[in-house]
Amino acid sequence: MDPTQWDAPFPIIVAALFCIVLVRTNATYWVGRLVAGGAHRTRVARLMDSAGYRRAIERVNGWGAPAVTVSFLTIGVQTLVNLAAGATRMPLVRYLPATIIGSVAWALLYGTVGFVGLEALALLWQRSPALAVTVAVVAAAGLAWFIARQARSARGGSIETEPEAAPTDGT
Repeated sequence: MDPTQWDAPFPIIVAALFCIVLVRTNATYWVGRLVAGGAHRTRVARLMDSAGYRRAIERVNGWGAPAVTVSFLTIGVQTLVNLAAGATRMPLVRYLPATIIGSVAWALLYGTVGFVGLEALALLWQRSPALAVTVAVVAAAGLAWFIARQARSARGGSIETEPEAAPTDGT
């Protein structure tokens, strides 16, 4: 589903993408809400017992609606955050505005930057496959570095602290 190939004006493309993501995320919310009680007796239990899901619940509980909105700007977290919002029964009065704002941002990004980047990489491939592979590898390495850095800081492993000075008794 490449919106750059749709034969429609840009506002229609963004509106369609908005509707698609809004339906998808709300369906995920309701799945989380409906299965949370009996999830440990189903195949969903493995997902809901995953470390990523537990982190998503912590973020949803800690940050609430802003966590839902920001999740739309991430890769691989959005579904877990919406599932966690449903499973933790985030009130719709907070969830719906957060998901609407996030859906607008996602539709604009997906309809522009996301596919422009893929189109640029495809054009680069046509001109120089070696350079395209190099760019893709550097981008993947940068993403891996960023994820590893975030994971390390979340565990507290990269937080450097100054050693405390020994208390003096005045002598």
